[in-house]
Order: sequence, then structure tokens, then C-alpha cells
Amino acid sequence: MSLWRKKDIGTMMEGAKQGNLSKDLGALDLTMLGIGAIIGTGIFVLTGTGALTAGPGLIFSFIIAAMACFFSALSYAEFASTVPISGSVYTYTYATLGELVAWIIGWDLILEYLLAVSAVSVGWSGYFQSLIGGLGIHVPKSLSAAPGAIPGATTYFNLPAFLIVVVITLLLSIGVKQSKRVNNIMVFVKLAVVLLFIFVGFSYVKPANWHPFLPFGFSGVFSTAALVFFAFIGFDAVASAAEETKNPNKNLPRGILFSLLICTLLYVVVSGIMTGIVPYKQFKGNVDHPISLAIQVAGIDWVAGIIDLGAILGMTTVMLVMLYGQTRIMFAMSRDGLMPKGFSEVHPKFRTPFKATWFLGIIAALMASFLPLQELAELVNIGTLSAFVLISVAVIVLRYTKPDLKRAFRCPAVPIIPGLAILFCGFLISQLGSATWLRFGIWLLIGLIIYFLYSRKHSRLNDES
Repeated sequence: MSLWRKKDIGTMMEGAKQGNLSKDLGALDLTMLGIGAIIGTGIFVLTGTGALTAGPGLIFSFIIAAMACFFSALSYAEFASTVPISGSVYTYTYATLGELVAWIIGWDLILEYLLAVSAVSVGWSGYFQSLIGGLGIHVPKSLSAAPGAIPGATTYFNLPAFLIVVVITLLLSIGVKQSKRVNNIMVFVKLAVVLLFIFVGFSYVKPANWHPFLPFGFSGVFSTAALVFFAFIGFDAVASAAEETKNPNKNLPRGILFSLLICTLLYVVVSGIMTGIVPYKQFKGNVDHPISLAIQVAGIDWVAGIIDLGAILGMTTVMLVMLYGQTRIMFAMSRDGLMPKGFSEVHPKFRTPFKATWFLGIIAALMASFLPLQELAELVNIGTLSAFVLISVAVIVLRYTKPDLKRAFRCPAVPIIPGLAILFCGFLISQLGSATWLRFGIWLLIGLIIYFLYSRKHSRLNDES
């Protein structure tokens, strides 16, 4: 029975009140945090990959992925407003489904965020080297990519990817207020860049490029939806900021839902304009910079440098929010005794989980430096989709086990809405390849070994019992 022991919500809330984390985030900050995590690799890179497999029907792929996220976001919003504690879905499942499930999802989220930070930093490195290359500055070839990442070239270490993750780790370690300001500025700039592409590119759209609209049928749309789901990862990181939010009962649901709705609208409009300018077949061999390709085809080269800057800022904020979310999940797991207690120590001056931030930041930086990460999107997706399924199950369970619990925000039409989230997410998981399932299974097996050898014995609930 100890595998299913649950944390008492009242005890969790009292413990959070005694925490030392600084409360500096409002509704606008949380919305910017969500947009910062969502708009990046998805809009600047994955739109090209998606156009190759779905054609102009990429619009439908984004809508399907967004629906899976939206139904899950309503469940997130209920939990985040009801249990405003660091740890996101890990904390919520600990209170409803038990310790073993909470450990599995926490371990799952570590994989999601680590790989996401590493993968995005590699993309950032490519755009950064392209930008400074135009200024006549070149990174030595041996330090420009991970070993074996460039066919026919000898490479040892991706120096730009390593350095950007270290800089972001430093920023997060010295305070949320400083990180918030940097994120907000970069988000405003990259939103301006995306809007510039929309307003400039709209007049170059040729409706003939939208025919056929579904060249690969709905099967292409569905498989692409499972891939571009990566583009929406990030709004769940907003929930990780619960203990550093002012008035979390109202601001957390607003930040989660507003950021998701804004980003969905931008994705649909941008993908429509992009496939209207460039015939989908032309993205072959150019999938790593689709927005820049659209600008080149339209012949408006003066925008190209601005787009590159927007891509760099976009990916920077994604890494910032992903690493932030991961450190808070590690902080929560450590506070519960499932991870070494040093990871939940708060720095006396900066009021951040200093050790956890640097530990995870260095791991992400090294992974980005030494590993070619071309196929990470699917592995990140399966972890996130699994988390979304569990948060939806948890909302249903809590409605029946604690119907009188005070809820600042209530997910509508329970169990129908969470049930739709489970169906949509489960369907997208089924579209992922067998190799992704195998890697995910290996990661979970490693996590279970750690749980039974260390975490179960050191759990605070185990000590209390």
C-alpha cells in the first residue's frame, strides 16, 4: 500500500506557505512565461517539417494538437488554482493518484524538460552561427557541433549550445525577478517579429499553393499533429511557478489559458501564410529554416535578418522557461524526499533552488554539446502527452474523492472535458513510432529502479509512517 500513499493537500499548502521562494509573478508575467516557452522551435523550425508531411493541411495539424493541449490546460488550470504548489503535474498526482504514479510522472517530466532544453539549444546554435556568419565571424568547425552531427566534418563539441545553456542557468540561479524581466523583453521582441512576418508575408500569398490542401490525406495531418505537438510544450511549465506567483488562484489559470490561446492563433496564421507563399514540396532540404525560406521566396530579403533575430530570441526564451520548470519540479521532488535534499535548498540571497538549477543546467549543456539531437522531438512529445493524460485522470479522481475542496477555477463539464483530453492525447501517442516507445520504456525502467532503491525509502511520507 505504501506505493499508493498520497500527500494531504492541506499539509502541502501549509508547507508551501513556509517556503522561501520569492513571489514576483503576476498574470502578465505568467502569460509571457507561457508564450516564451511555446513560441520558438515550433514556429521557426517544425513548421517546415510539418509542411513536408501534411502540406497546407498543417493548419489542421496545429489545431488538433492545440485541442489536445486546450482540454489538458483546463485540467491544469483547476489544479494550479486549487493546489498552488511547485511541481506542476508531479505535485497534483502525488495528492490524487499516489506516490508511485507521482514519481513516474516526475521522472517523465525530467526527461521532457532536459531533452527539450538540449534540443532547442542545438537549434539556437545553428541560427546563431548563421547570424554571426553574416558578420564575418565564424565558430571553429570542430567546436560548431556535436561529434558526428555534420557528415564529412570533424566536430567535437557544440560550443555555442553549451554557452547559451550556461548563461541561462546563471540567470535563473540569481533570481526569478531578473529572469522574468529578460523573458518579458525577449517575448515582446519575438512577438513583434512574428507579427512582422504575418503583415509582410500576407500580401505574397498565392492561393494556388494551397492546392491540394491535403496532399497526404488525414493520415498525414494526424501523424504531423503528433510531431508539431512539440510546438505547444511549455504552457504546463507555467504551473511550475505556483509558489512564486502573486494571487495564484486567479493568475495561474489566466497565464496558462491566455498563453495557449495566443500561441495557437499565431501558429495557425503563420503556417497558413508560409504554405501560401512556398509550395509545400519546396521545403524538402530546407526544413530547418522554413520562415526564412518563405521570406526568400517572397523576395523580401530585408526581413531575413530580423527573422533570424526573432528565431534566436524565441529559442532563448524556450530554454529559459523549460529549465525554470524543470528546476521547480526537481525542487518539489527533493522537498518530498524522493530526490537528494540538497536540490530543495534555497539560496539565502537569491531565494532560488541554486544547487538544483546548476546541476540540471550543466547536464543539459553537456547533452547539447556532445549529442546529435535530431530525433528528440518525438521523445519529448511522448513524455508530455503522458503527463497530460495523468493530469486529466487526476482531475476526475479529485472531483469524486474531494468534492467539497475549494476550487478557485473549475474545469467545465467534468468528466467529459478531461475525458476528451485523454482521448486526444492517447491518439497522438499512438501516432508516434515504435523506437520512441522503446526509448521511453527504457527511461521509465531506469526511473523505477531508482525509486525502489532510493526514493521509496527516503520519502518524507515513509518517514512519517
